[in-house]
Amino acid sequence: MTRTVEARARVPEALAGTRLDRAAAELFHDHSRERLKAWIKRGELTVDGAQTRPRARLHGEETLVLDAVVEDEQRFVAQDIPLDVIFEDDHLLIVNKPAGMVVHPAAGNPDGTLLNALLHHHPPLAEMPRAGIVHRLDKDTTGLLMVAKTLAAQTALVEQLQARTVSREYDAVVIGTPVAGGKVDAPIGRHPGDRKRQAVNASGKPAVTHFRLVERFRAHTHLRCTLETGRTHQIRVHMAHARYPLVGDPLYGGRPRLPPRASDTLKEILREFPRQALHARRLSFDHPHSGQTLTFRAPLPDNLLMLIDFLREDHEMMR
Repeated sequence: MTRTVEARARVPEALAGTRLDRAAAELFHDHSRERLKAWIKRGELTVDGAQTRPRARLHGEETLVLDAVVEDEQRFVAQDIPLDVIFEDDHLLIVNKPAGMVVHPAAGNPDGTLLNALLHHHPPLAEMPRAGIVHRLDKDTTGLLMVAKTLAAQTALVEQLQARTVSREYDAVVIGTPVAGGKVDAPIGRHPGDRKRQAVNASGKPAVTHFRLVERFRAHTHLRCTLETGRTHQIRVHMAHARYPLVGDPLYGGRPRLPPRASDTLKEILREFPRQALHARRLSFDHPHSGQTLTFRAPLPDNLLMLIDFLREDHEMMR
């Protein structure tokens, strides 16, 4: 089904010098900034009757006219799926996502997702774009995710992500033993031969990952990775590019590396580890309403703890 959205507003002097897309978000606050940007680009949101760019600066006193035809967003079903909610208030909630949970329904995963669980946990999220989901984690990556409960909170959190002021830290167990931490600064785009994969690509989007050593083992290392950007599969792609792929990564990991004379148990764990060894452990950002800096941490899940324990035991036995 489609519906028409019509609205009109005069730009106050207080917004003089503001970008059109930002001013529109202030004046038409029932709609997300991303949706308003799309309407501006399509000429469905005009300035004094003329189409212009989202980045155009306003002088004040212009008339903005919104006349858009939109399709209602697909309605997803609420499902009673357990959620590990770390924090919740009137503006947002923080979830510790388990392995195996897809964040948003898509082909092959029509339900059973984090979005379906959120709609059951807080039904008003049905009126929010993407049910308030601000960013995503891969299906088999565990850890912390932000979810906005209001459009204002969602807009503010997305802007923090775009400004790179959100701190996101991950635990990873990789194949190989780097001698020190470092930085991978390499653009990421779609793999030219496999639509399921991403790759370091000169024509891709800028991507920067910092990593430091937590603990080295005989043939593996526990790393702590920090994102400057948030590209699809970023840590997985960057660490594989640096020749330190994640343990258990089905797309970028390659063959398991078995330390010489390792125990049968460790060999089995490394061969059969069920997912990429990656966990979103720490999340820090400014509260979208109060401005207070919030920091959340999620402990390592059991299978990553077991992997690290056996790698440590192997390392100590072979000294």
